[in-house]
Amino acid sequence: MNEPAQFDILVIGGGVNGTAIARDAVGRGFSVMLAEMNDLASGTSSTATKLVHGGLRYLEHYEFRLVAEALAEREVLWSAAPHIIWPLRFVLPHHKGLRPRMVLRAGLAMYDYMGGRRLLPPTKTLDLSKDPAGKPLKPGYKTGFEYSDCWVDDARFVVLNARDAADKGAVVQTRTKVSSARRAGAGWIATLTGDNGEQVVRAKLLVNAAGPWVDQVLGNTMGNNGVRNVRLVKGSHIVVRKLFEHDRCYIFQNADGRIIFAIPYEQDFTLIGTTDQDYTGDPKDAAISAEETDYLCRAASEYFALPVLKSDIVWTYSGVRPLFDDGASAAQEATRDYVLKLDGDEASGAALSVFGGKLTTSRRLAESALEKIEGVLGQRGPRWTKEAKLPGGEFEPLQFESELRRLAMDYSRLPASMIRRLMRLYGTRARVLLGSKTDIAALGIHFGADLYQAEVDYLLANEWAVSATDILWRRTKLGLHTGPADAARLQAYLEQRRSGGQA
Repeated sequence: MNEPAQFDILVIGGGVNGTAIARDAVGRGFSVMLAEMNDLASGTSSTATKLVHGGLRYLEHYEFRLVAEALAEREVLWSAAPHIIWPLRFVLPHHKGLRPRMVLRAGLAMYDYMGGRRLLPPTKTLDLSKDPAGKPLKPGYKTGFEYSDCWVDDARFVVLNARDAADKGAVVQTRTKVSSARRAGAGWIATLTGDNGEQVVRAKLLVNAAGPWVDQVLGNTMGNNGVRNVRLVKGSHIVVRKLFEHDRCYIFQNADGRIIFAIPYEQDFTLIGTTDQDYTGDPKDAAISAEETDYLCRAASEYFALPVLKSDIVWTYSGVRPLFDDGASAAQEATRDYVLKLDGDEASGAALSVFGGKLTTSRRLAESALEKIEGVLGQRGPRWTKEAKLPGGEFEPLQFESELRRLAMDYSRLPASMIRRLMRLYGTRARVLLGSKTDIAALGIHFGADLYQAEVDYLLANEWAVSATDILWRRTKLGLHTGPADAARLQAYLEQRRSGGQA
């Protein structure tokens, strides 16, 4: 009988925290396996508002450490992945019935001061009666403020962390559930079940980064019954047809003290969100409610001259945030900071559980996790991720357009819109995807929009894609530009590939 595979670290969960920890750990010299029961980023990590930001509203809740850490990470992450992360200017109209103008200006001054900006421009005041950003708004809004944060393709950010971890030697398995994990000697023995059957592995240390399922893993998988560490909070978003022509986004204050964003999305759309509602039930079943839909339409319509109606919505998505349960009375007041809990030691088998966190602070969370891991297993290598690039991001933050021009020149027979999309998704690895395929005919089967077989095959070979949903809604957002027939044709092709058939 074969001996179980041995690893220093077994990471449970393929969201942003799990993949960031796996990447950091393997880069320091640890042997790492990551197991994700579904697809990478299929939970909370692909249902965010898709921002790399400090969290302006967290200042009101005195989350100064979290805001400062997040602000400092904006340009670090932009530098690491300038193809999937880029700057956005945020327009905050002053609403006379809500926070006073001087309070907003003071908060934004603090935001600028804490942020450690080098490349991002500072806050400025806008005359909305003259600035183009005022045109889509109701005429009553005269003064606004404009500040900087960044946009991120959230699901791709997770996949690129996993890809980098795998390139450095980590074993990454999706559709693989850790069905049980028990201490055995100086470590853990875990049983994994997935598409390839059952396997048993040993690990010196277990990382529970299962997101909204973290308590379930502690209880059902690890046998720690009765635990309750997380408060599940659902956030929902709506996507409507483009509401404005410029490339800035809006941050709107609401009478309930919350804010929502209205963000340019996938060229032809506007993304509006998010909500905060306590959630019970299985996180995979989260869906927008009628109440949330009404709330987002009503909140946006408070500001836009043309009201946002339910009939305008083309897509919705919802996710469940696993916030550490700090006893806050309201969902929007629960801490967004992360908490790491270490249980056990090297002799008995240690387990590190991750609660909370966000896309922006995932790299720093991983560094904090490695401090605790190295306290158990010993130091293997120095910190390294702050200056490192993610796959495809091997150029400087301000060089995206010049890199795009070079790619467009080399593939001049392909549509310019396709080249830009591929550069945004894959960066320098777009050249790996395209190879010698310099015209449309060479790209193979067409699956709708500008999705072709060459891209699908690349995603199958390099990014753990399995289903049409993986490709159309996580690796890309082409689900917004394709229809059910396209998805069915793509799924049939994937099943044919999986069964060993030829296209």
